[in-house]
Amino acid sequence: MPIVNIQIMEGRPEGKVKELIHNVTEVVSATLGAPEQNVRVLVSEVPKTHWGIGGIAVSDRTDR
Repeated sequence: MPIVNIQIMEGRPEGKVKELIHNVTEVVSATLGAPEQNVRVLVSEVPKTHWGIGGIAVSDRTDR
């Protein structure tokens, strides 16, 4: 049973997260020959205060 763990920054619409889960499931199934019902996709949304780029929290960056 393939398990895919994805971390993304918070703020994307629920529909986009569902689309991501669907698309990743299709690709993993096709690539590994695993039935789609056996593919698990876990999406964790990380708050912008907990995601750093270049030593600065994304919530504090001005160049986004």
